[in-house]
Amino acid sequence: MHGDIAETIFAAVPAVCFFPIAYAPLNASFLDLVDLPIHEAGHITFRSFGQFTAVALGSLFQVIVPVVFFGYFVYHEKPFSASIVLFRVGQSILNVFVYANDAVVMKLVLLGGLTTGGEGGFHDRNYMLTETNLLNHTKLIAGLIRLTGTIIIFAAIAGSFLYAVKEEKILTDTKL
Repeated sequence: MHGDIAETIFAAVPAVCFFPIAYAPLNASFLDLVDLPIHEAGHITFRSFGQFTAVALGSLFQVIVPVVFFGYFVYHEKPFSASIVLFRVGQSILNVFVYANDAVVMKLVLLGGLTTGGEGGFHDRNYMLTETNLLNHTKLIAGLIRLTGTIIIFAAIAGSFLYAVKEEKILTDTKL
């Protein structure tokens, strides 16, 4: 199979997988299981900077990690690879949206089986929005987060197809 066709097929796979995430981010995806330990590592890594910073950097860290890989590929002038990693950036932002969207109702279930609400669980977004007096603006903030993640996924779709047939060959050593 010709290399351009292989890259185009490789671009289509994440597009097919990530479009449903952009369309309905409240439906769980397998990548949520990847986001969770990175999110929690952000809390642990930054806990010495105070509670608010540690709470905020849980979500930020889960977005920063794929952004670093995206930046790596941009720096090394690998736009096709950067576009593929950009899917992960958008998905991670949409995972943050799910949590932010739940800040008022607090119905998400934590690892221990408790909800983030009245059963003794801690809700990052409820805490942060309460501390910043923005809890009444939860829907707007969550909507902006969702819009950002969705735009990034659509940019990844466009970029992956655009750059699939350019000079970057990721499958050059593979005989298909």
